[in-house]
Amino acid sequence: MAALALQQTLLIARAGHHPLAAIGVASSHYSTDVKPLKNPHTASLKRGTGGRSSYNGIVATVLGASGFIGRYVCNKLGKNGTQLIIPYRGDAYAVRRLKLVGDLGQVLFFPYDLRDEDSLRKVMQYSNVVINLIGRDWETKNFKFEDVNIKGAATVARIAREMGVEKLIHISALNAAEKPKPLILKEGSKFLSTKWHGEMAVRNEFPDAIIFRPSDVYGHEDRFLRYYSHLWRRTLRFMPLWKKGEETIKQPLAVSDLSNAIYNAILDPDAPGKVFQAVGPKRYQLGELVDWFHRVMRKDENWGYQRIDLRWDIPFQWRITFTEKICPSWPVAYLGWDKIERDHVTDVVERGVPTLEDLGVVLTHMEDQVPWELRPYLATAYYDEEVGEFQPPEPPRVVV
Repeated sequence: MAALALQQTLLIARAGHHPLAAIGVASSHYSTDVKPLKNPHTASLKRGTGGRSSYNGIVATVLGASGFIGRYVCNKLGKNGTQLIIPYRGDAYAVRRLKLVGDLGQVLFFPYDLRDEDSLRKVMQYSNVVINLIGRDWETKNFKFEDVNIKGAATVARIAREMGVEKLIHISALNAAEKPKPLILKEGSKFLSTKWHGEMAVRNEFPDAIIFRPSDVYGHEDRFLRYYSHLWRRTLRFMPLWKKGEETIKQPLAVSDLSNAIYNAILDPDAPGKVFQAVGPKRYQLGELVDWFHRVMRKDENWGYQRIDLRWDIPFQWRITFTEKICPSWPVAYLGWDKIERDHVTDVVERGVPTLEDLGVVLTHMEDQVPWELRPYLATAYYDEEVGEFQPPEPPRVVV
């Protein structure tokens, strides 16, 4: 404790906020590379040599931690010595497994509600970083897109500013636009529209917020690879895509790359106020990409797979509407008209806007990761194959 107190005193002195500065402890050597401590007590100082059993000085509130991306972000933060505050809605058992992402006592859970501002203040009052991963791919009875993507995002940003949070990270969506160009729906994707308005609301409340715009994110328990491999997404063995997916270009991203980028953004002093486009290293035609998924699963033309035009598959259109009406809170295979709409929006990467590579992330290639992710969905998953019995599937063609 004496050593930590001395270290604290010297750091404050070097910053010019202590009487020791008057006797020469704070020299010009320290004036440019040492910042004053905002919380001058020993609990704020880094401890350990780095890693899971250390403390890196970051106390992060992760909203939406129980979701697909949230689990990876918590794991990345926890194993680097971050103290995590994980708010949860509903049953605590849904987030209990996240206790293992950090060392003993480093992961704390609190119940909250996005509409209860007092609960949000409680989970942010001790944090210097807030990560907003709250999202919903479809509307429910209790939460519409506006409630989550606009009102909820603005509330989180405002309270984070009131609580003195140093860095706010907000997750938006690639292709978010004020008025998305309609393809199937008359007014375009409501999800993408509200994401754009959510960005504006967050920027208005917290001007230095760090915003990520991810494309389709894939990984374990995702809603991209498993969405296209689900039998409810097909009509028997026919895969309906809008115009056969030949006019849609996608640039999917590995979820591990996104979690690495979020962690790097916390450490980057130049990241506040910036927008990062979170996209993968290669661009693919959607139809070719889905064909490749089925080649990986050994469900190619010989199996009976065929890609067709969704415009003429009337039974599948009925199925989409039926799924939305019967299963509004959790649609089978995440199937809904708004998702079908944004599935066929081409990913646009704007020039001059930073990407994850600007945060030092080495991007993962789909060809290296997807075969492992789709292995449980093989047509011959329980067949004990011989080495070399099946030829590796032809990789997808890249769009230049």
